[in-house]
Amino acid sequence: MTDSITIALSKGRILEETLPLLAEAGIELVDDVKKSRKLVFPTTDPSVRVLILRATDVPTYVQYGGADLGVTGKDVLMEHGGEGLYEPLDLNISRCRLMTAGKVGEQPPAGRIRVATKFVNIARRYYAAQGRQADIIKLYGAMELAPILNLADEIVDIVDTGNTLKANGLEARELIDDISTRLVVNRASMKMQHGKINPIIEMMAAAVERRRGSSE
Repeated sequence: MTDSITIALSKGRILEETLPLLAEAGIELVDDVKKSRKLVFPTTDPSVRVLILRATDVPTYVQYGGADLGVTGKDVLMEHGGEGLYEPLDLNISRCRLMTAGKVGEQPPAGRIRVATKFVNIARRYYAAQGRQADIIKLYGAMELAPILNLADEIVDIVDTGNTLKANGLEARELIDDISTRLVVNRASMKMQHGKINPIIEMMAAAVERRRGSSE
Protein backbone atom coordinates (compact mmCIF):
# COMPACT_ATOMS: atom_id res chain seq x y z
CA MET A 1 0.00 0.00 0.00
CA THR A 2 1.53 3.30 -1.04
CA ASP A 3 -0.38 5.18 1.65
CA SER A 4 0.53 2.79 4.48
CA ILE A 5 1.96 4.23 7.70
CA THR A 6 4.75 2.68 9.79
CA ILE A 7 5.04 3.59 13.48
CA ALA A 8 8.22 2.73 15.43
CA LEU A 9 7.67 2.11 19.15
CA SER A 10 10.26 1.75 21.91
CA LYS A 11 10.51 -1.50 23.84
CA GLY A 12 9.82 -1.77 27.56
CA ARG A 13 8.00 0.66 29.82
CA ILE A 14 7.43 3.19 27.02
CA LEU A 15 5.76 0.52 24.88
CA GLU A 16 3.39 -0.48 27.68
CA GLU A 17 2.37 3.12 28.25
CA THR A 18 2.10 3.99 24.54
CA LEU A 19 -0.18 1.15 23.43
CA PRO A 20 -3.26 2.52 25.29
CA LEU A 21 -2.74 5.94 23.65
CA LEU A 22 -2.54 4.33 20.22
CA ALA A 23 -5.68 2.34 21.01
CA GLU A 24 -7.50 5.60 21.64
CA ALA A 25 -6.38 6.65 18.16
CA GLY A 26 -7.98 3.49 16.77
CA ILE A 27 -4.72 1.58 16.34
CA GLU A 28 -4.26 -1.70 18.22
CA LEU A 29 -1.79 -4.51 17.60
CA VAL A 30 -3.36 -7.65 16.19
CA ASP A 31 -0.88 -9.89 18.04
CA ASP A 32 0.12 -9.94 21.70
CA VAL A 33 3.49 -8.22 21.74
CA LYS A 34 4.46 -9.99 24.98
CA LYS A 35 4.03 -13.43 23.42
CA SER A 36 5.50 -12.73 19.99
CA ARG A 37 9.09 -12.49 18.83
CA LYS A 38 8.10 -10.53 15.74
CA LEU A 39 9.49 -7.06 15.17
CA VAL A 40 6.80 -5.91 12.70
CA PHE A 41 3.16 -6.06 13.79
CA PRO A 42 -0.04 -5.55 11.80
CA THR A 43 -2.72 -3.46 13.51
CA THR A 44 -6.50 -3.17 13.51
CA ASP A 45 -6.02 -0.37 10.97
CA PRO A 46 -4.98 -2.22 7.79
CA SER A 47 -3.02 0.82 6.59
CA VAL A 48 -0.86 1.02 9.74
CA ARG A 49 1.90 -1.30 10.91
CA VAL A 50 4.06 -1.06 14.05
CA LEU A 51 7.77 -1.74 14.57
CA ILE A 52 9.12 -2.65 18.02
CA LEU A 53 12.67 -1.31 18.43
CA ARG A 54 15.26 -0.29 20.96
CA ALA A 55 14.46 3.26 22.05
CA THR A 56 17.84 4.49 20.82
CA ASP A 57 17.10 3.23 17.29
CA VAL A 58 13.69 4.88 16.91
CA PRO A 59 14.95 8.36 15.85
CA THR A 60 17.25 6.80 13.25
CA TYR A 61 14.46 4.72 11.68
CA VAL A 62 12.20 7.78 11.54
CA GLN A 63 14.93 10.12 10.28
CA TYR A 64 15.86 7.86 7.36
CA GLY A 65 12.30 6.88 6.45
CA GLY A 66 12.21 3.35 7.83
CA ALA A 67 9.22 4.57 9.85
CA ASP A 68 6.88 7.52 9.37
CA LEU A 69 6.27 8.13 13.07
CA GLY A 70 8.09 7.07 16.21
CA VAL A 71 7.75 7.13 19.98
CA THR A 72 10.82 7.52 22.18
CA GLY A 73 12.16 9.41 25.18
CA LYS A 74 13.27 13.04 25.08
CA ASP A 75 16.66 11.87 26.38
CA VAL A 76 17.13 9.72 23.29
CA LEU A 77 16.16 12.62 21.02
CA MET A 78 18.56 14.97 22.80
CA GLU A 79 21.39 12.48 22.34
CA HIS A 80 20.45 11.77 18.72
CA GLY A 81 20.14 15.41 17.76
CA GLY A 82 16.70 15.26 16.12
CA GLU A 83 17.83 15.89 12.54
CA GLY A 84 15.07 15.32 9.97
CA LEU A 85 12.38 14.97 12.63
CA TYR A 86 9.30 16.88 13.71
CA GLU A 87 8.41 16.56 17.38
CA PRO A 88 4.71 17.49 17.46
CA LEU A 89 3.59 15.90 20.71
CA ASP A 90 4.71 15.30 24.30
CA LEU A 91 2.91 12.10 25.33
CA ASN A 92 3.47 12.93 29.02
CA ILE A 93 4.37 9.31 29.89
CA SER A 94 7.48 7.60 31.33
CA ARG A 95 8.47 10.83 33.05
CA CYS A 96 11.88 11.03 34.74
CA ARG A 97 14.89 13.34 35.08
CA LEU A 98 18.27 13.43 33.38
CA MET A 99 20.81 14.33 36.07
CA THR A 100 24.40 14.29 37.16
CA ALA A 101 25.21 12.15 40.18
CA GLY A 102 28.20 11.28 42.34
CA LYS A 103 29.25 9.85 45.69
CA VAL A 104 27.23 11.04 48.67
CA GLY A 105 28.87 13.98 50.42
CA GLU A 106 31.71 14.37 47.90
CA GLN A 107 32.20 17.48 45.79
CA PRO A 108 33.18 17.11 42.11
CA PRO A 109 36.76 18.24 41.39
CA ALA A 110 37.27 21.92 40.64
CA GLY A 111 39.32 21.23 37.53
CA ARG A 112 38.97 18.63 34.84
CA ILE A 113 36.27 16.07 35.57
CA ARG A 114 35.74 12.47 34.44
CA VAL A 115 32.14 11.62 33.58
CA ALA A 116 30.70 8.18 32.79
CA THR A 117 27.50 8.01 30.75
CA LYS A 118 25.75 6.54 27.74
CA PHE A 119 24.59 10.09 26.90
CA VAL A 120 27.92 11.18 25.45
CA ASN A 121 26.65 14.07 23.30
CA ILE A 122 24.39 15.44 26.03
CA ALA A 123 27.18 15.28 28.61
CA ARG A 124 29.66 17.05 26.32
CA ARG A 125 27.19 19.86 25.65
CA TYR A 126 26.22 20.18 29.31
CA TYR A 127 29.73 20.48 30.73
CA ALA A 128 30.87 22.70 27.85
CA ALA A 129 27.97 25.06 28.56
CA GLN A 130 29.23 25.28 32.15
CA GLY A 131 32.72 26.06 30.94
CA ARG A 132 34.07 22.87 32.49
CA GLN A 133 36.56 20.48 30.93
CA ALA A 134 35.23 16.93 31.00
CA ASP A 135 36.60 13.58 29.88
CA ILE A 136 33.54 11.57 28.82
CA ILE A 137 33.68 7.80 29.34
CA LYS A 138 31.00 5.90 27.43
CA LEU A 139 29.28 3.07 29.29
CA TYR A 140 26.16 1.15 28.26
CA GLY A 141 24.92 0.23 31.73
CA ALA A 142 25.69 -0.03 35.46
CA MET A 143 26.70 3.64 35.54
CA GLU A 144 26.61 3.60 39.33
CA LEU A 145 29.75 1.46 39.44
CA ALA A 146 31.90 4.13 37.82
CA PRO A 147 32.21 6.48 40.84
CA ILE A 148 32.39 3.54 43.27
CA LEU A 149 35.40 2.10 41.42
CA ASN A 150 36.91 5.56 40.84
CA LEU A 151 36.45 5.23 37.09
CA ALA A 152 34.65 8.57 37.05
CA ASP A 153 33.94 11.55 39.32
CA GLU A 154 30.34 11.86 38.17
CA ILE A 155 27.80 10.08 36.02
CA VAL A 156 25.07 11.47 33.77
CA ASP A 157 22.03 9.20 33.83
CA ILE A 158 18.27 8.91 34.02
CA VAL A 159 16.87 9.21 37.54
CA ASP A 160 13.38 7.98 38.38
CA THR A 161 12.95 7.26 42.09
CA GLY A 162 16.63 7.68 42.97
CA ASN A 163 16.60 4.38 44.84
CA THR A 164 19.33 2.82 42.68
CA LEU A 165 21.61 5.77 43.39
CA LYS A 166 20.99 5.52 47.14
CA ALA A 167 21.57 1.78 47.15
CA ASN A 168 25.01 2.37 45.64
CA GLY A 169 26.07 5.28 47.84
CA LEU A 170 25.39 7.96 45.25
CA GLU A 171 23.25 11.07 45.18
CA ALA A 172 21.69 13.15 42.42
CA ARG A 173 23.36 16.52 41.86
CA GLU A 174 22.41 18.79 38.95
CA LEU A 175 19.27 18.56 36.82
CA ILE A 176 20.10 18.57 33.10
CA ASP A 177 16.51 18.23 31.85
CA ASP A 178 13.09 16.83 32.67
CA ILE A 179 12.37 13.86 30.42
CA SER A 180 9.15 12.46 28.99
CA THR A 181 8.15 10.44 25.95
CA ARG A 182 7.68 12.20 22.61
CA LEU A 183 5.99 11.46 19.29
CA VAL A 184 8.26 12.23 16.33
CA VAL A 185 7.48 12.34 12.61
CA ASN A 186 9.65 12.02 9.50
CA ARG A 187 9.66 15.39 7.71
CA ALA A 188 9.05 13.94 4.25
CA SER A 189 6.26 11.70 5.55
CA MET A 190 4.58 14.70 7.17
CA LYS A 191 4.36 16.35 3.75
CA MET A 192 3.49 13.28 1.66
CA GLN A 193 1.20 11.49 4.15
CA HIS A 194 -0.23 14.47 6.00
CA GLY A 195 -3.82 13.34 5.52
CA LYS A 196 -3.09 10.04 7.25
CA ILE A 197 -0.57 11.18 9.86
CA ASN A 198 -2.29 14.32 11.14
CA PRO A 199 -5.44 12.49 12.40
CA ILE A 200 -3.20 10.07 14.34
CA ILE A 201 -1.40 12.99 15.98
CA GLU A 202 -4.67 14.74 16.78
CA MET A 203 -6.30 11.64 18.31
CA MET A 204 -3.23 10.87 20.41
CA ALA A 205 -3.07 14.50 21.54
CA ALA A 206 -6.72 14.31 22.58
CA ALA A 207 -6.00 11.10 24.53
CA VAL A 208 -3.07 12.79 26.31
CA GLU A 209 -5.27 15.76 27.24
CA ARG A 210 -8.02 13.49 28.58
CA ARG A 211 -5.51 11.71 30.79
CA ARG A 212 -4.03 14.98 31.98
CA GLY A 213 -7.50 16.26 32.84
CA SER A 214 -8.47 13.12 34.75
CA SER A 215 -5.27 13.22 36.83
CA GLU A 216 -5.75 16.82 37.98
